[in-house]
Amino acid sequence: MKATGFLAKMLGAALLLLASSGVACAAEGGAIDTGDTAWILASAALVLLMTPGLAMFYGGMVRKKNVLGTLMHSFIAIAVISVQWVLVGYSLSFGPDAGGFVGSLQWFGLKGVGLEPSSYAPTIPHLAFVIYQCMFAVITPALISGAFAERMKFSAYVLFILLWSTLIYDPIAHWIWGSGGWLHGTLDFAGGLVVHLSSGVSALVAALVIGSRREYLKEPIRPHNLPMTVLGAGLLWFGWFGFNAGSALASGSLSTLAFVTTHTAAATATVVWVVAEWLHRGKATMFGAATGAIAGLATITPAAGFVSPSSAMVIGTAAALLCYGALNMKTVLGYDDSLDAFGVHGIGGLTGTLGAGLFASLAINPGGANGLFLGNAHTLLVQVKAIGAVALYSVVGTLVILKALDWTVGLRVNEDQEVEGLDLSQHSEEGYFLS
Repeated sequence: MKATGFLAKMLGAALLLLASSGVACAAEGGAIDTGDTAWILASAALVLLMTPGLAMFYGGMVRKKNVLGTLMHSFIAIAVISVQWVLVGYSLSFGPDAGGFVGSLQWFGLKGVGLEPSSYAPTIPHLAFVIYQCMFAVITPALISGAFAERMKFSAYVLFILLWSTLIYDPIAHWIWGSGGWLHGTLDFAGGLVVHLSSGVSALVAALVIGSRREYLKEPIRPHNLPMTVLGAGLLWFGWFGFNAGSALASGSLSTLAFVTTHTAAATATVVWVVAEWLHRGKATMFGAATGAIAGLATITPAAGFVSPSSAMVIGTAAALLCYGALNMKTVLGYDDSLDAFGVHGIGGLTGTLGAGLFASLAINPGGANGLFLGNAHTLLVQVKAIGAVALYSVVGTLVILKALDWTVGLRVNEDQEVEGLDLSQHSEEGYFLS
């Protein structure tokens, strides 16, 4: 009873603190542009849709005994990370700078963040920018779940995404996108580094630390529902227009460019992947086409607002070839990145970030820079520096978090639970009741 009373008092104090953090309102007719605001709110909804899309993309790729557990990884991230974002995540990522490494907690609980414009997006309400960036924070740790699908404890997963978002994602977002971040000036239009490289290399670390599924490389592990995966890929492709074109933070020429380069790279990568698979394996597969599309989308993300459509075709081609090679190498090297989180997002984020350093053009986006192919080698050096910093921090930070969780709550289900499947062992329910 004493513990219950203490928790009740703590909860009451927290609610009182949040209630006192008022929302400032902008006067009607200020600098807010209703068209820009409508576009960003629509883009936020599109990006939110990507996480259920990811759930379906990943869910169809696992065995049917793990479908709900895999869907849950993405769905719970929407709730947990949204709460974290409102409390501390946004302030750590975009709040007033604290030494170039992270934002301060001045905006804890969104205190002082209201409907006035902000320095990040001067034509939309500050809260519109907050909720748009929230959707990026939501999907990023969910991407990592593809590396350890079918074998991680749900309790450990929830703690992992909470710690990873706070200690890894938020600081990296501040480095590159936040005011005063030490990597500010890096070309990362919509998250090639902040989202894809950080999650991709973290996924590789997680796959190595948690270990392979018990049947991996011993017997076939086949996707149970490829139509679900294809539907998920379609939702991701659709939502990605909010992800990339929305990152212009306004409705206009730059968002139009990002929309076109995003679609062009995805379509090109799909074609090249299908051809590569056809030549390599003798057949073109639906699974390969869907994976190629996601590889193209992930790879163009950092460059979408800095390059031309023709350069996007080159980047899409590189995405297909390099990510296809990475997926085929995992069996050679023997690591079990179950749903190819590293092979697609890690390699894609790296490739696209380099692509921005090669193909970026000030004529296309005066707010960017010229890349190496327009005579500016410094831009490529900046990109390489950022890749190294993000990759190193993500690897070390993820390793520390995983080891700490393994020593405390344990990371992996036991063998009997793995054989039974995560749906029953972690959630006491089944995805299908088939006679």
